[in-house]
Amino acid sequence: MKAVQITSLEGPSAVELLDIADPEPAADQVLIRVRAAGVSFPELLQSRGLYQMKPPLPFTPGSEVAGDIISAPEDSGFASGDRVVAFPLLGGFAEQAVAGVDVTFPLPDGVSYEQGAALPLNYLTAYFALIERGQLAEGESVLVHGAAGGVGTAAVQVAKAFGAGTVIAVTSTAEKGAVALEVGADQFVLVDGFKDAVKEAGGVDLVVDPVGGDRFTDSIRCLREDGRLLVIGFTAGEIPTVRVNRVLLSNVSLVGVFWGGYVLKRPGHIAAEWNAILPHLKSGALQPLVGPVHPLADVALALADIDERRATGKVVLQP
Repeated sequence: MKAVQITSLEGPSAVELLDIADPEPAADQVLIRVRAAGVSFPELLQSRGLYQMKPPLPFTPGSEVAGDIISAPEDSGFASGDRVVAFPLLGGFAEQAVAGVDVTFPLPDGVSYEQGAALPLNYLTAYFALIERGQLAEGESVLVHGAAGGVGTAAVQVAKAFGAGTVIAVTSTAEKGAVALEVGADQFVLVDGFKDAVKEAGGVDLVVDPVGGDRFTDSIRCLREDGRLLVIGFTAGEIPTVRVNRVLLSNVSLVGVFWGGYVLKRPGHIAAEWNAILPHLKSGALQPLVGPVHPLADVALALADIDERRATGKVVLQP
């Protein structure tokens, strides 16, 4: 089969499309014909050897897929031809992939393969961040950085679906702000001067920050008393530092959000999160925004979309 392989750690331009052997599922795995694979920041980091998961070279990246079951264990509840979404962790950028039965879920009718490929990493991370770690309460206000990207659009929708009051998007351009409004944000502010605009509006209860960088301290200043800043990632490249007296004097909390590191140690946890978002997915409250869609052969372009922050919504590969 055709599969993307990381054969060196020289970045997106060095990633290759090769012919490799078809995967062989273990007794507790399904075999999936991949129709769409989600592309996220971790794959960009993996191409440079900068992600915490460092498989031996060469390897096929790709942690989230949507497609059709080719084969499944008899007692799995899946049958050949079933539409599914799965979190294989690795191996998704290929024509076929294997995933554990416990991290494979039926893809609801009306949800496209491309939308399905946006669900595992972005939407479950957003749920984990806002609901499990952030303890979002009915009516609370939420500020979302990078609100036009994959994680950002998911956070906007999850916040609204689970009862947030006002959701304010932070974007780098007005065009990206319009995207954030399209997926459900109540308003947007540009990153330049966002602190003053948010404080003038009364501040927020939660900040969702997958970006990091030099906006971090201003995000703390946006929080109301008892507010929480959810630290999800550092797509800006710089890991920020903070004077903790700001946390003390404001009575706010900095909350770490490392979804993969949490759920992979807790069998069944991903399924519980999936079941929590499923009603909102079926109702249409959660509608993943699909951004650029590339064939496998253009994987370098897909990774560059993320690296250069060109993309709005979820970047997707199609075998």
